[in-house]
Amino acid sequence: MTDDASLQPAVAAEFLALADLLESATDAQWDTPSLCEGWRVREVVAHMTMAARYPEDKFMAELRRCDFDFGRLSNEIASRDAGLPPAELVASLRSDTMQHWVPPGGGYHGALNHVVIHGLDITVPLGVPRRSPDETIRVVLDELTRGHVHVRFGTNIDGRRLQATDLDWSYGSGPMLRGPAEDLALMLCARALPPERIEGEPLNQGQLVISSSDIE
Repeated sequence: MTDDASLQPAVAAEFLALADLLESATDAQWDTPSLCEGWRVREVVAHMTMAARYPEDKFMAELRRCDFDFGRLSNEIASRDAGLPPAELVASLRSDTMQHWVPPGGGYHGALNHVVIHGLDITVPLGVPRRSPDETIRVVLDELTRGHVHVRFGTNIDGRRLQATDLDWSYGSGPMLRGPAEDLALMLCARALPPERIEGEPLNQGQLVISSSDIE
C-alpha cells in the first residue's frame, strides 16, 4: 500500500486538473446530470469542495443543525451551494484547503478516492476521457479492492476477477470482468454504467446500493 502522506501531490493534481477542465465549461455542461443520482455537475462540485467554504467550526454548526446526519447535510449543502457562480466553485477546487484536505479518518487515500471518483462522476457524463495518471487510478483501484472500500457501496466481488484493459492491473479470481480502469473503479462504487463498457457477467445489481454522499 502506498504511503499515505506521499499521495498529497496526487490529490492536489486531481483537484487542479478538474478545475482546469471546468474553468471553461458552459452553463449546459454545469447542468449536465452526473453519475450521482439527482445531482448535476454543479452539485457534485459543490459537495466535493465543502471543506473550502466550511471551516471546522462552521461545518460543525451545520452538522448540528442537521442533527448530525451527514447524508442530510451533504445533500443540503450540495443543493444550496450549487447555486454559487461557477467561477467560485472552480476557485474552491483550486484552493489550498482542498489540495491538503483529508476526510476524517480517511487520510490521503480517502481524499484521493473522493476526488477521483467524483471527478469521474463529472467527466464520464461530459464525455471527457480519464485524466488521472495510471499510478493514481491504480492506487484507487487497490484501495477499493484490497482495502475493501467497495463494501461501503454494497458491491460484492467475491469469486470474481477484475482486469483493467488500459493498464497492468487485476484483482481476484473467478469469472472475469474486463474494462478500462476508470469504469472498473466506478463499478466498484456502484455507479450505473452502460453494460457494454464492462466485458463479462455483471455483478449482482441487487447488491449495489449507493447514495450521493457515499464517497465523502
